[in-house]
Amino acid sequence: MGADVVVLDYGSGNLRSAVRAMERAGADVTLTADFDTALEAKGLVVPGVGAFAACMQGLRAVRGDRVIGRRLAGGRPVLGICVGMQILFETGIEHGVTTDGCGEWPGTVERIEADIVPHMGWNTVEVPTGSTLFDGIEDERFYFVHSYGVRHWELDDTHPSMPARVTWTSYGGDRFVAAAENGPLSATQFHPEKSGDAGAALLRNWVTSLS
Repeated sequence: MGADVVVLDYGSGNLRSAVRAMERAGADVTLTADFDTALEAKGLVVPGVGAFAACMQGLRAVRGDRVIGRRLAGGRPVLGICVGMQILFETGIEHGVTTDGCGEWPGTVERIEADIVPHMGWNTVEVPTGSTLFDGIEDERFYFVHSYGVRHWELDDTHPSMPARVTWTSYGGDRFVAAAENGPLSATQFHPEKSGDAGAALLRNWVTSLS
């Protein structure tokens, strides 16, 4: 039996593919919006696709923002994927509309400054020393599809016992966060479940870290 992982069902994300990918990574997976189940699981995965505002609306409807906050306050791991990463930040700006995120990390999700968006397809990443997620796959490529991202990392890293490890990528002359690891909170802008063997290895690294 693998680690007990909940994929949060709040109406957004490629839920079935996320469940299958986590199962292949060795997790015992439940797809649910139940508050207590999501709170008590060994790991929580927050997927997300589409608009920041719509994801936040769906998340709040199932009290997902509170589940995330409660879990992190207790040091219980959370993994955000794609827009599921973006909603962890303070603010999202899309089409001139500003939406409050979960505020677990400071910073703003904004449109990528590239001639052609979305940023779609395979790309390399710049992995920091000591990454858990990218252990053994530092030189691999991952699959992205997004028009918005976090272009400035704003966390004041004043907690040496829980350093933030930020992975970057570049596209069209712009540079933005591809993934972040900060204590119990981890997230990827790309889709590990669509990233072949490298994505599968990343998810296995996360699942293994839960035990």
